[in-house]
Amino acid sequence: MNGVLVGGATMALQNSNDYRPVEVGLGAGTLYGIGIGAYDMSQIEKGEQFYISGTFNDGTNRSILVLLDTIYGAVGGMVVGSSITLIMQERIEKGLQYGAGTGAWLGMGFGLIDAFVLAEKPANLQASNISLKQQRVNGLVTYNNANQSIQVGMINPGFIAKKQLSSKRFSTSYKPTLNILEVNINL
Repeated sequence: MNGVLVGGATMALQNSNDYRPVEVGLGAGTLYGIGIGAYDMSQIEKGEQFYISGTFNDGTNRSILVLLDTIYGAVGGMVVGSSITLIMQERIEKGLQYGAGTGAWLGMGFGLIDAFVLAEKPANLQASNISLKQQRVNGLVTYNNANQSIQVGMINPGFIAKKQLSSKRFSTSYKPTLNILEVNINL
């Protein structure tokens, strides 16, 4: 998926209708995904669940960090690009096109740095072995006492996924949430 996104970003930056960058992105992204998956699996003991915590998100593999950072970069680039074109009184489509293309590439670059340099390594975080004292509360504002027996998190935005199954289709809808206060007390 990440290869397809940066292939599309390349098309946007080249202002081209040629789908060759998407084809190359799909092939390279597939090889990248296989390689990253093998690397992630080599970092843990047999039977353990791989888990990694990046700058903006967490995941059970490094490739999800890169993918989400690529998407965040594309969206951020669209906002910046369209803002610049509005100020310059140019066509907003060009700002969206070039902003998304540039942002996707920058996001992927940051995602790679995030996944391999900035993120907490699997040895430090394993989903199957997190003890109560290691659990962290989330929020824009957090507090932990010295021995982390009391943890408080405030203002944590998120989403709730609601799955629905009808006779014709399966659908998922998302609703935004705002967790105002989260308290974790370990006795």
